[in-house]
Amino acid sequence: MIKKRPVSLVILLLFAVCTSAQKKVTPVTSNYPTDYFRNPLNIPIFLAGNFGECRLGHFHSGVDIKTKGEENQPVHAAADGYVSRIKMEKGGFGHGLYITHPNGYTTLYAHLNDFAPAIQKYVRSKQYEKQQWNVDLQLTASQFPVKKGQLIAFSGNTGASTAPHLHFEIRNTKTEHPLNPQLFGLPIEDKIAPVPVEVAFYGLELYNSDYHPNIVPLTKRENVYKPKQTSDTVRISYVKLGIGIRVDDYMNGSDNTLTFYTAKLYLDDTLYSQITLDDIGYDESRYINAYVDYKTKQIDNKWIQLFFLQRGNKLDRIYSGLNADKGYIRLHDNETRKVKILITDENGNESKIEFYIADSLIKLSEATYSSDYGTFSPGSSNVFDDDPNVRFTLDENQLYDRVRYKFSKLPFDGAYSDKYQIHYPYVPIHHYFDLKIKPTRPVPFDLRSKITMMYSDGKEEEGSAAAPVEDGWYKCPVRAFGTYWLDIDTIPPVVKSAHKENANLAKAKQITLNVKDAQTSVKKFNGYIDDKWVCFEQHGSAFFYKFDEHCSRGKHKLLFKAEDENANATTYTLTFTR
Repeated sequence: MIKKRPVSLVILLLFAVCTSAQKKVTPVTSNYPTDYFRNPLNIPIFLAGNFGECRLGHFHSGVDIKTKGEENQPVHAAADGYVSRIKMEKGGFGHGLYITHPNGYTTLYAHLNDFAPAIQKYVRSKQYEKQQWNVDLQLTASQFPVKKGQLIAFSGNTGASTAPHLHFEIRNTKTEHPLNPQLFGLPIEDKIAPVPVEVAFYGLELYNSDYHPNIVPLTKRENVYKPKQTSDTVRISYVKLGIGIRVDDYMNGSDNTLTFYTAKLYLDDTLYSQITLDDIGYDESRYINAYVDYKTKQIDNKWIQLFFLQRGNKLDRIYSGLNADKGYIRLHDNETRKVKILITDENGNESKIEFYIADSLIKLSEATYSSDYGTFSPGSSNVFDDDPNVRFTLDENQLYDRVRYKFSKLPFDGAYSDKYQIHYPYVPIHHYFDLKIKPTRPVPFDLRSKITMMYSDGKEEEGSAAAPVEDGWYKCPVRAFGTYWLDIDTIPPVVKSAHKENANLAKAKQITLNVKDAQTSVKKFNGYIDDKWVCFEQHGSAFFYKFDEHCSRGKHKLLFKAEDENANATTYTLTFTR
């Protein structure tokens, strides 16, 4: 039998549910102007990415605004100012436009297609003047002044973009540091709290690259996230402990995962470490490799963000509240500590994690290693000369933590040197170093300019031109551990056309070619129509020329030239009618 509840009780319950669902969330307090910049688009802001998100080799430096999955949405100046820079590049931001504002900030609009007509005409004239499409133009305040809301460009999918969107940044003009755009009052609806997924524990007396952390899944119970296990206590086998978290954030109207704004770790109710993602310079961005668990990302594809500061991590400004141990926790025998973590986004939505850590009474000791391991340390110069045919030096700024490195070699008859395994790709390097390798068989004189240093991370192979140096050595700047060897590259790039010979392109908007090189990359390229240079652009392996006033109606002959890093050149011709 179903019992009927009184109408008054039902109304009270509905009121309570609605009141809870409409609970007002207070955005975080900002020191930035919150009524100065407008939405750069004429459509509501839904984010595909936000500031401080973890990306390979860098923090995301702005917000990615969705454009309904379409290109060519009108883009408008976020405030009064002037166009101060325009940069065209095959990767990165693709077509990027910068506006300098009188209040000390600069905005960037990236992955664009075309600019507003007057700006587009200026850029194209400079490209033809320099006879190169990838230009970096600095402009004066009098050339293109703009008003708030003025059309400046059209959104696109250029550069290192995988789907149509607008990348938007607000920078400090003086320092050039990107700032968190969500702190400037942009109209973004977000009532969804971050979702903690896992917490990770690291034994910091060990060599971090030699083991996996203890990763504990989290589950939500009574509005608090706790370990997904029978007990709220995590047993720890480490004397010196570090904690990391994996968190996904979301916003209304978008299914993309975002990152948090602040993360605070409390130990026994005392703030122990805080992360704030609001100001990260481009010169600091690569320290993301020390801010996250790089190995776990490479192997398990998980972004775990660390509450402790690795000794080689110089991006300490995003951390606050650190003790003398820089976020490390020392757990003594028979000791139990309470841990609380608060995660917030820019709109003030908050999630809480709570658990205890306790001594397991069984301590892990450093592993023993065979003789094929050596040691590299951050903060000092590390010279490798263990093999007569391999040399390199890592300076004091290239490592984030101690490394027990492995070196081995495998004879390789199909190349000009043995294959050398120089540790593992899951251990990061901060900046480039010169790797030198000596051939293990003679290189013919006419092929000495064709040597390529090949690299494998165990999944893919790629190469770069190697330069000859003293005593028969070859060197190449590299920025990763992995397997290296020397080979010969005499094969020019291969050009494939989307058009047939004598094609009628009267209705086409552009000529498109696909150009790939087997071992290295396309270093130089130029296109000529009837012996006159035309502006071909590169986007990945696609090279295209959009028809303009430099190609009239009628019959024409295209000549396209491409050259790789080892000066292997190819030419391609196409007769067409426009």
